[in-house]
Amino acid sequence: MEQQIKSIQPNELIAETLQLKTDGYRLVAISCSSKEDLELSYSFDKEYDFINLRINTDTETEISSISSLYSYAFLYENEIKELFGADIKNISIDFNNNLYKIPVKTPYKIVKEEK
Repeated sequence: MEQQIKSIQPNELIAETLQLKTDGYRLVAISCSSKEDLELSYSFDKEYDFINLRINTDTETEISSISSLYSYAFLYENEIKELFGADIKNISIDFNNNLYKIPVKTPYKIVKEEK
């Protein structure tokens, strides 16, 4: 089947996720990559229909946790918060940047040089 990528703003995440849950989609994964800013992908599936909600943002913009809708999202969200420096708020179980024992704080966080 074809994969759909829907670009959304951080403030649309809860409403979009709630609609997918209501429609019977399951959360498959949440991933993050960093180049110039953060790119978060929330992946959902229902009967081989794969939908990705994509957020392009910076580390300063607040993102609401979806762990109130999909309880197991707390693991993905803690990882992304700790490793990439995403500002994810209201995670149901928040490890407060202590999920991993790593020698460097937010090792994948982008540090922008001032011009």
